[in-house]
Amino acid sequence: MKIKVQLVVCDDEGHEETLTDVVVLEKACQQIEQVGLTLAEAKSLLAVLQQRIVERQAAAFLATCMHCQTCGTALGTKGQHSRTLRTLFGTVTLTSPRLRYCQCTSQTATTFSPLMALLSEQVAPELLFMETKWSSLVSYGLTVQALTDFLPVDATLSVSTVRSNALAVAQRCEAELGDEQMSFIEGCPRDWGNLPIPDGPITVGIDGGYVRDWDEKKRQFEVIVGKSILAFKRDDAEDIPSSKCFGFVQTFDAKPKRRLFEVLQSQGLQMNQQVTFMSDGGDTVRELQLYLSPEADHLLLYFPVKRVVFTLPRACHSVPFLASAVCGGQECLSASA
Repeated sequence: MKIKVQLVVCDDEGHEETLTDVVVLEKACQQIEQVGLTLAEAKSLLAVLQQRIVERQAAAFLATCMHCQTCGTALGTKGQHSRTLRTLFGTVTLTSPRLRYCQCTSQTATTFSPLMALLSEQVAPELLFMETKWSSLVSYGLTVQALTDFLPVDATLSVSTVRSNALAVAQRCEAELGDEQMSFIEGCPRDWGNLPIPDGPITVGIDGGYVRDWDEKKRQFEVIVGKSILAFKRDDAEDIPSSKCFGFVQTFDAKPKRRLFEVLQSQGLQMNQQVTFMSDGGDTVRELQLYLSPEADHLLLYFPVKRVVFTLPRACHSVPFLASAVCGGQECLSASA
């Protein structure tokens, strides 16, 4: 049988436009492997739909930019060029016109490309998220293989591209992190009693270890990883615990306490909420959990009598503090350094 997939675009005034034969599939129905879409067919369908949808969105955006915002005069066109956008469902190529500024406005430049305001980056945020998420859990090579196997991403996606994108995301997350403080306890006990009833207690387990540099064997990194578990949320019908992992390189991180506090804040920490920290007797681990909450209890599980040193592979040196940007669990230990 022949199956045609059509796309119907409806504008703000309610006018509909049907794009016929977006994808035409020839499907048999005699065997089980012929039932439904194959992976190749699904990737092709997503790629074509993404191209058509983005084209329509870009055209609608450009229609609002073709006239002067001050006097309404139609703007002249100097030329056009192509603009590409890498997305989860393929690389989209668009035609980007270059317009002349109206004479009623005073601008240092004479022309501008309005599509640059819409497509400020060449990579879609969702694709950056997937690249960063998977590269924090597995190697860059496996990340590329996973994305290209199941999504119609650009076939030229490479290990170096994923590495540079993950590093850029990590650096941006680092720049957005607040300042380091000795104490994050705010307000006074009189005010804490007036706060709403908090969610369930938070339990935080923290541990540290030493990682040896692959090239400089005498050089070591102190890595701290942990897990924060919120017992329950009062708005939920069932008491289902939720957890978040964190990890960072203590010897390089300038904001370790801020990083842990932001993890607790993301779980709804209040100053009247019970928090239990569990750790060993290491100085850096013990100092990290101090002055984060006035209701904190600190439990010493054991005191280390022997320092364990791991060897850090050379491939893990390229993305500092990536674990704190993505929270990947125990895999953060290798990705952080």
